Amino acid sequence: MKNEIMTASDLYDLVIIGGGPGGFTAGIYAKRAVLKAVLIEKGPVGGQMALTEVVENWPGTERIAGMELAENFLTHAQTYGLEVLSREVTAVEPGLEYHTVRLDDDRIIRTHAVIIATGGSPRKLNVPGEQEYYGKGVSYCAVCDGFFFRDKTVVVVGGGDSATEESLYLAKLANKVYLVHRRDTLRAGMILQERIREQKKIELILNTVVKSIEADSQGVNAVVLEDTQTGAQRTLPTDGVFVFIGFTPNNRVLSASLPIRVVSGVI
Repeated sequence: MKNEIMTASDLYDLVIIGGGPGGFTAGIYAKRAVLKAVLIEKGPVGGQMALTEVVENWPGTERIAGMELAENFLTHAQTYGLEVLSREVTAVEPGLEYHTVRLDDDRIIRTHAVIIATGGSPRKLNVPGEQEYYGKGVSYCAVCDGFFFRDKTVVVVGGGDSATEESLYLAKLANKVYLVHRRDTLRAGMILQERIREQKKIELILNTVVKSIEADSQGVNAVVLEDTQTGAQRTLPTDGVFVFIGFTPNNRVLSASLPIRVVSGVI
């Protein structure tokens, strides 16, 4: 096979798939243990964190750009000699003597162990304005970004445990929280639902979906809502939109039968 590694000296102790905080932490510890290790990341280093404009919850650093922190990860790991490949993994094939990792350029890497640190991705609404205003009023993490909406109005989309928990958290910061859910009842546990109804800052908007997210030069300023029963639409002013409609592991490269646990590390 093209570029297949055939010699025992080229066998890696460890392959790390994913270049976010979890992956680079694994890489640093691997090199400190004097392992022959390689980290493989198909996109920018840092993972989703690199897409965050400002990180203010990294211990020891009050405020830093997500991309700058990601570059610090890379520099730190490389001081230990960690090999970093900017490629996409197309397959992971387990074996008895070694495991095989296939890359998108037809290279084959053999290794004694594989760490999957590919994290996951929040499910998107896929409505106009969502992608365009990510980081400018659209968020998928209340703990990360809630501080920026202190004394403001926010819309939370979702009806499960995550949406209700994040709504309760945001209610400690924002003046008003609208919880928008497409069904007539929430799916969250009853204790969380009771807490939602007891919180005076939270207003439930049921049987409703977000059709678009609007913004001006300052960022998000409204959402267009549609009643799922009547089809009627209305515009609701808001300073931010938090989406919690599910989370998808980035494990497409893995076979469903592989006995490998996916590590999700998202700031």
